Amino acid sequence: MNKTQLIEAMASGAGLSKADAKRALESFISATGEALANGDKVSLVGFGSFGISERGARSGRNPQTGATIDIPAKKVIKFKAGAELTANLK
Repeated sequence: MNKTQLIEAMASGAGLSKADAKRALESFISATGEALANGDKVSLVGFGSFGISERGARSGRNPQTGATIDIPAKKVIKFKAGAELTANLK
């Protein structure tokens, strides 16, 4: 499902216009991004939670040359699915 299909599903499921559903989705994405940028965790009961995790520095290899390279530490976004979302997959 891509963003356009998600907007259509949200509009039909909530009885909204596509424009309203698009604004709602973009607002959710913006608010979630801001919260994560501030170091907060975003939890949606039954759906899951988004959080920030730190990935440590490590060494890797360039697959073309085989040369060893240093990969710096960085922050990554992680998602953990909630119980209801996981139950719907079975």
